[in-house]
Amino acid sequence: MPSPFPGMDPYLESPREWSGVHARLIAEIGALLVPQVRPRYFVGIERRLYVCTAEDPASRHIVADLAVARQEAVRPRAERGSGGAVATAPVVLTMLDDIEFSEPWIAIRSADGTETITVIEVLSPANKTAGSRGRSEYLQKRSEILHSQVSLVEIDLLRDGERFPSLDPLPPAEYYAHVSRPARRPKGEVWPMRLREPLHVIPIPLAGKDPDARLDLGEALRQTYDRGGYDVHLRYGRPPDPPLAPAEVKWAAQILKRGGWKPA
Repeated sequence: MPSPFPGMDPYLESPREWSGVHARLIAEIGALLVPQVRPRYFVGIERRLYVCTAEDPASRHIVADLAVARQEAVRPRAERGSGGAVATAPVVLTMLDDIEFSEPWIAIRSADGTETITVIEVLSPANKTAGSRGRSEYLQKRSEILHSQVSLVEIDLLRDGERFPSLDPLPPAEYYAHVSRPARRPKGEVWPMRLREPLHVIPIPLAGKDPDARLDLGEALRQTYDRGGYDVHLRYGRPPDPPLAPAEVKWAAQILKRGGWKPA
């Protein structure tokens, strides 16, 4: 069963869901691009590794993402010990330690793997949290690419958090895609995408005079939703996390009602 929403499904943005959504979406994007670029190019899925500490501003997103934030409470049981002292069972809590976090991204390379042509980033909550290690790593890599001969594609399907840096203000929208080509820098192409609208088809630059590949973000998301079985998993009876803007709450309720979902 497809998502009831015409474009991005806001229920997929939950920090508890995004790790799985992100990994599946990266894989679906790669699968859509491979038939368009072979045999001249190879579509690789790479991983960025870094350690998130308890003090990191993005730790709450990462812990929720990794599903280790559950707190299991044990009902205290009083037992009388020697001397009249009362012993009770402890409450068991999950304590946050340093976590090695991994984020996938796509690199389109020459067929022999010697040259990187285009990097595709799908932003995560950690990339968008100000002052976090994840954002620092992302911005450093972004700067390196923008000072190279590699094209950069950034896809932001999260309403919360910091946007990718831009000297010019971004047009009003909930979601964005950005394509930066070496020959046109510092100018870049930006596609604003609204919650109520289908996601766009965006160009993926290749080398030399080769025509752009085309990435249908809507199709990539549909495949992600379907293969992930999110129709039976997402809790549509509850408000999404993060919450919708007040102007969108009634619209979303109508969408869900038409799709047969009822509030819990």
